[in-house]
Amino acid sequence: MLDAAVGVDCAIARRGLLRALRRCAIGLTALVGAFIFAPGTARADDWGCQVILCLSNPGGPEQYGECVPPIERLWAALRHGDPFPTCDFGAGGSRGTSAVNVFAGTGYCREDLLYWGGPEQSELLCDACGAINVEIDGALYTRVWWDASGADRTITEFYGAGSTQLPDDPTQAARRFLEREEESAGAQGGGE
Repeated sequence: MLDAAVGVDCAIARRGLLRALRRCAIGLTALVGAFIFAPGTARADDWGCQVILCLSNPGGPEQYGECVPPIERLWAALRHGDPFPTCDFGAGGSRGTSAVNVFAGTGYCREDLLYWGGPEQSELLCDACGAINVEIDGALYTRVWWDASGADRTITEFYGAGSTQLPDDPTQAARRFLEREEESAGAQGGGE
């Protein structure tokens, strides 16, 4: 009986979360539209807001031409060690919306971007410079890995409304990578 009640509560909570994310997505779409269709009205301090809007796009931050200049400016700033831009959403119900850059390394990486490198190929390295986590209503919406594979390449993970993908924990990627390596070595050496 308790399990059924918990299941109903979880279903209700999920529906509420999905409605909130849809509302936020509609609001973000309206803001993106405002920036795209009225670029002449954007102020210099709107760069941080443009960046967050472009980074929240499930299709990638540079899918739309209007997003290319602010995102290219972001990559250049991050490569030079400049701080991540900010956006003051004001009183428009965008509480819990933020974007944070986390520099990548073995302690924070995607498992498929980890590789053995260094002088003797014995050092575990991450093949991305960083990841930007975009949260909407306090929940992870997108994570964009930048300068992946040593190029101007990004990988966008989408976790918003309609996504069936569960957020991955980049702090556990190295552990999973090493476990997979050990299993592979054990399978190859097990028959000898």
